[in-house]
Amino acid sequence: MRDLINSSLRHRKLTITFLLLFASNVVTSIDLQPIPKQQIRDKIVKLPGQPSNATFDQYSGYVTVDRKEGRALFYWLIEASRKPESKPLVLWLNGGPGCSSIAYGASEEIGPFRATPDGNLTLSPYSWNKDANLLFLDSPAGVGFSYSNSSADERIGDDRTAKDAYKFLTRWFERFPQFKYRSFYIAGESYAGHYIPQLSKVIVDHNKGIKNPTINFKGFLLGNPLIDDYHDNIGTFEFWWNHGLISDLTYKRLNQSCPLDSFLFPHDHCYSALSEAYSQFGDINPYDIYGPVCPDLGTLPLPWTFRGNDQCVVKYTKIYMNRRDVQNALHANTTGIPHPWQTCSDTVRGSWADSPKSMLPIFQQLIKAGIRIWVFSGDTDAVLPLSATRYSLNALNLKVNTSWHAWYINQKVGGWSQVYEGLSYVTVRGAGHEVPLTRPKLASTLFKHFLANKIMPNHPY
Repeated sequence: MRDLINSSLRHRKLTITFLLLFASNVVTSIDLQPIPKQQIRDKIVKLPGQPSNATFDQYSGYVTVDRKEGRALFYWLIEASRKPESKPLVLWLNGGPGCSSIAYGASEEIGPFRATPDGNLTLSPYSWNKDANLLFLDSPAGVGFSYSNSSADERIGDDRTAKDAYKFLTRWFERFPQFKYRSFYIAGESYAGHYIPQLSKVIVDHNKGIKNPTINFKGFLLGNPLIDDYHDNIGTFEFWWNHGLISDLTYKRLNQSCPLDSFLFPHDHCYSALSEAYSQFGDINPYDIYGPVCPDLGTLPLPWTFRGNDQCVVKYTKIYMNRRDVQNALHANTTGIPHPWQTCSDTVRGSWADSPKSMLPIFQQLIKAGIRIWVFSGDTDAVLPLSATRYSLNALNLKVNTSWHAWYINQKVGGWSQVYEGLSYVTVRGAGHEVPLTRPKLASTLFKHFLANKIMPNHPY
């Protein structure tokens, strides 16, 4: 009996000790592992204008990826609003190249906050942090709050971007060990059609032979992506012609001059045909052809007028992120970036020198490796339209497991879908280039089904 009592007392003492350590939440995590001091320093106390009912934890700061050159990437982690310890981790990447994931993904698309004209923040009812922990990364260095201290004439492009992103992840997981071995996904759009497959390949290659990898990579979700220059070009020109945006003659000129050209670097004859096409578009928003017009687009040089970034949607975000009190709260701009915070960097874009013509070989490798791949398209986007993506995916010659069908939400068609062996494709009805911005409820439904790896609902409910 005495032994039983002593054992019970020891158990109670250990339990009380554990609870005290857990309650402090300063130097010890739930599994009694030390919390890195930098993680504690990165915790956001409160953002200026943050709603009082935003009770989820947030962290932000810098991770150095090249000490010699002084390259550091800025991140913003927004934990799930409920039970974050049981939710997966999702890295979001915007494209450009040269556009900020903080500006678009976090602040206009899938993140919880929206900047208002009065300088405050409101909560989005369709934030993806209801279902996952969200990690936003400004990549490569020179984008958003990310920076490089080197003045060396260094090539900026796909290869270095993927390697730096991988270095970021490995060092970030050391700072946030509670996310090690957690289910990990990558999501993004546009030029992330290059970023995401290439980063995915680096992760898969490093994980080979490791039974329980730190980066427990499961798959990616990719919207309105640049995948293959040739197939994307012919599909884009077809979309323009089918939607009455260009003449028959211009359509013929584009198909003669541009199919083999790089999406980012069109040659003279192609550039001339593209300029002619853009002049025929008229005063529309190419990112959402039936949506409101963005007057700021006209200030960008061709071809970025229609292949660059939409400045209108980030008007209030741009004002908010340039505030010193906001930057202090985010632990951002600690080195004094020598220019105002920008949603997209013309310097990075103009210096881009490495852009392979096709991601299809990488898609094939990742499908073979068993990585979950979902691709989606907003069907009113003229920048990288659904016909471009369909041509690119068809070039993979994958077996069809579930044929083309409408999917539904609240008794209405939300879009269409087809499931291949190793890849799922979904269109989102009435959505533009930035699907979560233009159709947030449909995008949220898509995200939930991706995480569950469940076919989109093919019957009204």
